[in-house]
Amino acid sequence: MKKIGAGRQLAVCVAMSCLALIVIFFLHKPPYAASLLTGLPLHYQVGIGLGFGCCYWAASQIGYRFAANSESAKSTMESYSRLNLDGWNPLWISLAAGFGEELLFRGALQPLIGIWITSVLFVVAHTKAYRFNGLNKRVAIQAAGIFVVSVVFGFVAEYIGLVAAMLIHALTDIVGLYTIRGIACKTQS
Repeated sequence: MKKIGAGRQLAVCVAMSCLALIVIFFLHKPPYAASLLTGLPLHYQVGIGLGFGCCYWAASQIGYRFAANSESAKSTMESYSRLNLDGWNPLWISLAAGFGEELLFRGALQPLIGIWITSVLFVVAHTKAYRFNGLNKRVAIQAAGIFVVSVVFGFVAEYIGLVAAMLIHALTDIVGLYTIRGIACKTQS
């Protein structure tokens, strides 16, 4: 099976960004850039994003030690095994997802339909990636986790700023993908 590379992920996120810009242009009121850059000053957003990313890294390292053999952890590993995580791909995939998805979901859709409906759409958008092919315990746990993460991103975007949400999303994905790559390397050796 051919692995999904960074190019495909980048293309999907460029498409999401284009869709976001269309939604913003046609359904939001001007000034468009100002509405996307609301929140705390940029340096605070970056600091909060980096701080959250470091906390997430620590929590993921601890959490993995306790949940490594859980059904959800194994399923997540299987889902992400379809990605080409060689070289810098985890970084590029994560940056593309963090910025593209947050621009669409938090920047374009959330101001129109709110955090909760946006979070439901966020889960639906991740259905294929997480292989939600039926309702069972694993799917319910993963979908609930994605929903909660989306709600957190939504509140971050609303009360701190979109840039912080983008950065936190990207860092969360970077940590996750490099963790998965590290685990895959250990299991192959």
